[in-house]
Amino acid sequence: MTKEFEDRGTTYTIHESVNIGEVRVADEVVAIIAGLAATEVEGVESMAGNITNELVSKLGMKNLSKGVKVNVAETEVSVFLSLNIKYGYEIPKVSQAVQERVKNAIENMTGLEVSEVNVKICGVNIEN
Repeated sequence: MTKEFEDRGTTYTIHESVNIGEVRVADEVVAIIAGLAATEVEGVESMAGNITNELVSKLGMKNLSKGVKVNVAETEVSVFLSLNIKYGYEIPKVSQAVQERVKNAIENMTGLEVSEVNVKICGVNIEN
């Protein structure tokens, strides 16, 4: 089964040789997959976002791609994550676990190859 990828702005299309149709996935979906996978890692408190994302979340609207930027090009994806971690966890170990989890989740769910997962630690949350 061969796959051909075609870039269409904020979505990409997977053409299957079976000719039963096409599957189009938005970049936002890839970002949501990455964000959910990252927050499943022990030691990650939350995704970090800009002030707009913080205000939106205060209003009760949940942005599942907060703190995530993806670049989809051809068959490869680059992911950039901004995280807040819990106090007491080792940053290198948590970051490596996030990179592996995000890479596996995107590749398994979309069939795209993840070329890089960049992690930026924006804060450390200390429990009361």
